[in-house]
Amino acid sequence: MVGPSITKEKRDATNRRLKVGLVLLIGVSGGLVSLQADPTPAQIAAAIGVSLLIGVALTWFVVRTLKEYSPKR
Repeated sequence: MVGPSITKEKRDATNRRLKVGLVLLIGVSGGLVSLQADPTPAQIAAAIGVSLLIGVALTWFVVRTLKEYSPKR
């Protein structure tokens, strides 16, 4: 039987990068959307902060849900 093609450490590092990337993408997206309303710098920072929190929650939910469907390793 053939084993996995990547090590557990590499897989974990890649998963961590994907999670961080998803959170940052959602955070930056919230900041960019807020620019359409001509906000103050504090409002932009608040929009990015709230978007980052939403990104963390969404990433947690997606990872938790996908674990139910992934094969056991």
